[in-house]
Parts: sequence; C-alpha cells; structure tokens
Amino acid sequence: MSETVADLLLARRGDSHPGLRTRKSSWTWDEVVRESAARAAWAARHADPGKPFHIGVLLKNVPDYIFWLGAAALCGATIVGINSTKRGEPLAAEVRHADLQFVVTDPEGLELLDGLDIGVPRDRFLLTGGEYPPAEPDRDPAVTEITRMLLLFTSGTTGASKAAICSQGRLARLARANCAKYDIRRRDVTYCAMPLFHGNAIMALWAPSLAVGATVCLAETFSATGFLPDVRHYGITFFSYVGKAISYILATPERPDDNRNTLTHAFGTEASPDDQEEFLKRFGCRLIEAYGSSESSGMIALAPDMPPGALGRPARPAVQVVNTETRSPCPPALLDARGRVTNAEEAIGELVDTEGAARFEGYYNNPQADAERISGDWYLTGDLAFRDAGGYLYFAGRSGDWIRVDGENLSALLIERVLRRHPGIVAAAVYGVPDPRSGDQVMAAIETHRSVRLDDLELPDFLTRHEDLGTKGAPRFVRVCRELPATGSGKIRKKELQMEGWACDDAVYRWAGRGGPSYVLMTEEDKAVLREEFRKAGRERFLR
Repeated sequence: MSETVADLLLARRGDSHPGLRTRKSSWTWDEVVRESAARAAWAARHADPGKPFHIGVLLKNVPDYIFWLGAAALCGATIVGINSTKRGEPLAAEVRHADLQFVVTDPEGLELLDGLDIGVPRDRFLLTGGEYPPAEPDRDPAVTEITRMLLLFTSGTTGASKAAICSQGRLARLARANCAKYDIRRRDVTYCAMPLFHGNAIMALWAPSLAVGATVCLAETFSATGFLPDVRHYGITFFSYVGKAISYILATPERPDDNRNTLTHAFGTEASPDDQEEFLKRFGCRLIEAYGSSESSGMIALAPDMPPGALGRPARPAVQVVNTETRSPCPPALLDARGRVTNAEEAIGELVDTEGAARFEGYYNNPQADAERISGDWYLTGDLAFRDAGGYLYFAGRSGDWIRVDGENLSALLIERVLRRHPGIVAAAVYGVPDPRSGDQVMAAIETHRSVRLDDLELPDFLTRHEDLGTKGAPRFVRVCRELPATGSGKIRKKELQMEGWACDDAVYRWAGRGGPSYVLMTEEDKAVLREEFRKAGRERFLR
C-alpha cells in the first residue's frame, strides 16, 4: 500500500498525545495537525501555479519549522531547508537554485538575507509569529507518493552542495522503516537538536516520531552543555546526532550522576566504536551507528550481535563493496587483533547498489550531479566501505578519503578513529596533502580543549602505542585548531582544510627527523623551504 507523509499527519488528527514540546510551550498531535493545516490552506491560496511550489525555511529548530513541514505534506509543497551557517553569495546561490515561492524566516534570518539576490521578492517572506486562519485538516487531492516533499542540500563537506530530492512516499517509507530499525515507539520522547535543514533530523527523528505518535522535543540549536539538562527536563529517551555532537558531549566534564537520566538509545553517524563504548558507560545510552544519506535509503540492515564498528549487513544482494575500476566485488577484509584492515588496498571499495538506479530520486535541476551517482543500473554512493568474513559492512570514509602514501592507499577515517581515542583530542580530521616528490602525505587537523597544547598531548608516544595505525598512518603534519570548521549539521568541512593544507593561519607541526614521530612547529621560513622543494621537483602545480 502506498503511503504519503500527508497520510501520516492526518492519522494524528484527534490525537491528544503530546506531539511537540519546547521549553516554553507544548502541543498535542491534534494541535500540530491543525497548525499545519492552517498554513497549508494559506500557502495553497497564495501559490503561483506556474512556478515550482517550493517553500524555503530559514529558522532554527522552532515550532514553526515543524508546522511548515506538516503544511507542505498537506498542500503538496516542497520544503527547502536553508542552511543558516552559510553567508553571502554562496548562500544566495544555493537559495536561488531552489526556485522558491516563499521564504519562512524570522528577524535574524531577514538580516542574514539582507542585500542578497535570492530570487524571492520581500513581499513573499513570511515571518514567524504570524496568524493563519484556521482550516479543517485535509490534503490536496493531487498529493501522491511521488509528490516532492523535500529538497535537502547535501552538507558539502567534500564539494559544492546539491539539492537531493525526497518524495512523500520515500519519506513515509523511511519513517516506517526507521521506527523498526531504531526501535522508536509511541512511548518515546525524542530530542531534536540537529538542525531541521539536515536529513538526519527529518528522516531519522521527525518522520518516525510522526509515524508512531511519539513526542518530539525541540532544541533551537545543539549545545553540549545543555544536552543532559534537556534530557532530564523532558524525559528524553531517544535522540539523533551527526558529526561532532557526540565528541562534544563526551568532552564535557564528567559527573558521577551522568547515568541518572531517561536515555535509552540514539541513532547517528560518525561516532567511533570508542565513542560508542564510552557513551554507553557514562550515560547508559546505546548509540546505534548506521549508514544513511539524503539520497538513498535501506541499503544496510542492522543485525544482532554485530562486531564493534559494523554498520550491519547488506539489505539485499545488490548492495556490494566494489572496485569501481574493475566493477568487481572487493574481497573480505582481513582484520588483525586490533581490528585494523591489513589488506585495505584490495578490501576497501565503493559502496554501491547494483540495482539502485531506479530508486534514486535525483538532485533538483542538476543533471551533472545525477550522472555522478548513476552508472547503468548502479547507484554509486560515493562512500568507501569494506566487509569482513562474516558479511558485516563497515564505513571507511568518503570517496575522497583515500590517501596515497608510498604507493599504498590509506583510509583517512581509520586514522581519525585512532586520534579520537586520545582524551585530549575533541575532534579530528585527516586528509591527504601533496608530497613534494610523489603521492600524498597524511595531515591531521585536531581540535583540543582550550588549555591543551600539542606538547601536552604527547602525541608521538600515543601514536606509537596504537599498532592499528600501521607504519604509514602517523600524520606528517598536525594542525592544531581551537574549533574545526564544520557544516551547519556539525560535519567537519574537510575539503576546506585540505585545500588550505599547511599554508594556514593555525599552528602547524611537522614530523621532524627519522624514526619515530616527533613534531616541531613550522615557521614561515620552514613553509618557504617546503615550497622550494616542490618547485625543484616540478610539483608546484600540486600546491593549492
């Protein structure tokens, strides 16, 4: 049976169970439906039928965001989440690309857009706090499962953002599937601190909560120090996360009563096995790391008794790890006692769905980006993975996370996980920078606590103790940041770090001497000498 998000919302009509809560107010699910219906009726009356029915939302996680999601479902509009962390022309270009009819925002958003050409006249801006005439909850008869519900701009950690299309049918199927996958039930109280312009917040939390009628609690923005107080205030049982969120929570001062809370489980991406273990021990909450993206769904199924770090098993035989040059499956990874892949060159490949092209809904008005994801019947995720002898799949980073050192491919993600074990490192990003003679060298950007210096970390001794780092994985350059650059959802902007390399304003330390690692601060003179090495080797073109 086909199902839409509008169906999920209308099923909550008359439901007196708490549907939405903030620190200031609360709404039953029936009230959420009626707030959505009022906005849907207004938008339908004022929409231009000759243009795409796209509504941009530039807000923090506030109730109006939720109401407009529901409104779009009922009237057949498409919600375009506008990333509030972007500025200037990059922001304007992203918004213009989406062909908006309306922009829902607040005074802060107005200031952000002031002077930008986004293609929307100011009389089509809707400010929060406005009144909408009541309307009986109903949906537009034209709404079907293929009605476009969302344009989700990808986070852009490795390149320009693209607007991934998500239909009402796909989002409704995801809602049902994620309820089962992450064990979200009506009795759950879910915590949405990830920005609603990101797929994680909508696909993994809002939509599943809507499907079963669980209570959604909003945090306007994510705060590591505010996390546990919010959990206790609302009685949170489930939350979702991405990027650095878990690292930041674990970096808060530990208290003996941390495990006195209502948390049971959470879903997200990019928490290492060590983070998962520490979070469970400290807060009594199980972190479910699974694979997900704005463009695809249902590729990997969770499995009982998975090894640490595993994402699950392929949901169907067509989901494979392949060498994209030969289009042949990669052999299983051979893991040593520490879980290090000893045959990474052969075992790590791209995660693909060889029958997934038909399920890919594409990017809005971007055929070039579509072509990068499709090869015949194949859907290419652009993500690296490997499988073990038992058939379990493991994430190994993005396609740009290969670092070629001395003719050997290294996974940046696996090196990052080693660095994250250090108690003095809050977050880490690893990437390749050019070697003056051939290939790449490993560079790491690390975020430390405010009072911590590189010497305090005793990093050489720490790296030497971790055999799973291998002989080539120790970073040759270490950039020390007080705060790593991140997208609005908390993912580290690794491409930006890689483009800057060692020619940046932060302190950069270089491996000195031979033998074991030892780091010395690079001076401007050192950087000039290194540039001269590139010039003499005829490799200046590799310097960005």
